[in-house]
Amino acid sequence: MIIRSVELETVCGITSRLPENERPEFAFAGKSNVGKSSLINALMNRKSLARTSAQPGKTQTINFYNINGELYYVDLPGYGYAKVPLAEKEKWGKMIENYLHRSRMLKCVFLLVDIRHEPSANDRMMYEWMVHNGFRPVIIATKLDKINRSQIQKQVRLIRTGLGMEKEDLLFPFSAQTKQGREEIWDFIEKMTSGDGQGEEAPKRELESKTEEKQG
Repeated sequence: MIIRSVELETVCGITSRLPENERPEFAFAGKSNVGKSSLINALMNRKSLARTSAQPGKTQTINFYNINGELYYVDLPGYGYAKVPLAEKEKWGKMIENYLHRSRMLKCVFLLVDIRHEPSANDRMMYEWMVHNGFRPVIIATKLDKINRSQIQKQVRLIRTGLGMEKEDLLFPFSAQTKQGREEIWDFIEKMTSGDGQGEEAPKRELESKTEEKQG
């Protein structure tokens, strides 16, 4: 994917109304210290447009990045380890749930997990919630550069088993440092945007009274 232009177009807080976009949206969810902003920056081919921080939980809004005037990357608030009051975390959860159920143009939800560890209770809860609500999240296993090459397949199996993924479900190992995995994620996004994605790759979704057919 050639990134020609990027714009932070819309920022939605707890009381904000979601935009009525007419272009495909790709959402990114993950716990607060998983490297979500670093991934989004890498996919936008920018160094610091999505804010990164040593302090987890900096993303407290839903941020819509317009990519090439053709699609959106949607950065969802992080969950899990952010040092904020429980009530605030619950509000973030409602924001995420509201977006996932109301967006008409959502093509895929990427769920980020740390490749170094077995999925946490928060990871499993988020994954199971998405599946229960009719989504089919694509997993991105971040921090690939932190493990040895010989460990990759073992850790991928650990994540697949820990989340209870189906055999055909997609998982992309990724490193923000080396950019390994970026081309594969870009290729997937391009296929989903163009409608060339295979049926098993498309997220299954049931939004209110409307059921979207799998793309094939």
